[in-house]
Amino acid sequence: ERTTDMTKTNLLLLSGLFSALTAICSWINIPLFFTPVPINLALIGPYMAGSLLGPRYGLLSQIIYIMTGALGIPVFAGFSGGLGVLAGPTGGFIIGYAVCAFICGLGAKGKIPAGRPPKIAGSAAFMFIGLSACYSFGLMWYMIVTGASLWSGLAACVLPFLPGDVLKIAVAAVMSQQIAKAVSL
Repeated sequence: ERTTDMTKTNLLLLSGLFSALTAICSWINIPLFFTPVPINLALIGPYMAGSLLGPRYGLLSQIIYIMTGALGIPVFAGFSGGLGVLAGPTGGFIIGYAVCAFICGLGAKGKIPAGRPPKIAGSAAFMFIGLSACYSFGLMWYMIVTGASLWSGLAACVLPFLPGDVLKIAVAAVMSQQIAKAVSL
């Protein structure tokens, strides 16, 4: 008889894998000429980690990602790493990934161990709330580091990215549901 209960070891392993997913998605990026914030797929990692692992292990996956990058391992956008990246204009967004994963986890009806796939609309709603938190951390930090005004920060770091973020949320919500269904078979 197959059980859907997971040990802490399995959840820790999955946290590491979702950390790696975030890194891989960070490397797929397009630099923009008007902002130090590149277009990348990194938020797919926190969205899915939270939705599938729940708030605690989703958060842990992103803490692993952040700590790995802080140690200088090139997991951030553009194959960068180090404390300088976290202290730079994009550092608040990276820290925001952890908050985003936690919030997405709060919306999960059940994580993979529970075997209950989240509803797409509900997952997407929590992903949007997580995105908003990530943007809040990132925008505040960007404004502190660069001295930018709220409007110029929004124009450089939020508004150009909204269409792509809507698409990432849709993809992550559908993929999370499909993965949860497949694992609970």
